[in-house]
Amino acid sequence: MRVAMYYRNSDVRLQEMPKPEIGPGELLVKVISSGICGSDVMEWYRIKRAPLVLGHEIAGDIVEVGKDVKTYKVGQRVFVSHHVSCGECIYCRKGHESTCDTLRTTNFHPGGFAEFIRVPEVNVKSGVYVLPKELTYDDGSFIEPLACVVRGFRLGGFRKGQTVLVLGSGIAGLLNIKLAKALGASEVIATDISGYRLDAARRFGADVVLNAIYDVPKLVREANGGRGADFVIVCAGAPKVIDQALKSVDRGGSVLLFAPPKPGILVPVPFGDLWKDEISINMTYAGSPRDINEAIELLHTKKVVVSDMITHRFGLADTGKGFALVARAGESIKVIIEPQR
Repeated sequence: MRVAMYYRNSDVRLQEMPKPEIGPGELLVKVISSGICGSDVMEWYRIKRAPLVLGHEIAGDIVEVGKDVKTYKVGQRVFVSHHVSCGECIYCRKGHESTCDTLRTTNFHPGGFAEFIRVPEVNVKSGVYVLPKELTYDDGSFIEPLACVVRGFRLGGFRKGQTVLVLGSGIAGLLNIKLAKALGASEVIATDISGYRLDAARRFGADVVLNAIYDVPKLVREANGGRGADFVIVCAGAPKVIDQALKSVDRGGSVLLFAPPKPGILVPVPFGDLWKDEISINMTYAGSPRDINEAIELLHTKKVVVSDMITHRFGLADTGKGFALVARAGESIKVIIEPQR
């Protein structure tokens, strides 16, 4: 079968690999739609394991079923979660599934930028979701990133009627904007340094957009009647953005660190100010089954619509072009790879 092999952001090659053979408890899925995630182009994170096949935002068709699999059948349209938690360890029981050792060691093979993937038994048990007939394969490719956003709102303690500030309007930021509107934020403020992304933020529901090169904390208060934002979401990992978040949150508010910084980055924290103003800081990574099911429901009921976020499509041979677009952070939002063409 064909795969897009990642060596670095500027070097993604179309190569041949044996079609996976499945075991008794496994599935073979033909990948129809596979989204490029912002994390796919975090070269500092990916290159140490290169060469490899990336891609974890996928939807496709079950084409082979292991003899011990009773829950699924050939022909079903599915979303497959690449990481799955055990559901039994102390971390899972506390609701921190994304810190589970099982989640951190599971994946489908070889990756979503391939014609077919083998779904291991542990993923079959708790990471395969049949798509409602109303959802397209493209919708299915948004389930994983939307589940991450859903989890962030839940762990961050978002409440209906709050003012939300989204710092960074790339694909993650735009999904956070859409969810904030869907869940009843009173006002959504978005920032970026790109005019293209600020236009997208406004299109996708932001009530106020601010150019991040200016004094963001001051502008947030001017836009919000003198107050900071109740719920601040950091969707860019730069230290400056984290500093903006800590200075833009209102008393009693919360800051969600959604985007990761590079390793070794240290950020000064005004502990006394945060203590005095009762500011909460939360982090989030990945999505649990609960978050995935909620994401599917949001897409199914059209409370969150994602079809308007797709700006580019490429066949598998042109995956490198997609990586170049996403890495450039220019005029693209969601780039979809279609491995069957």
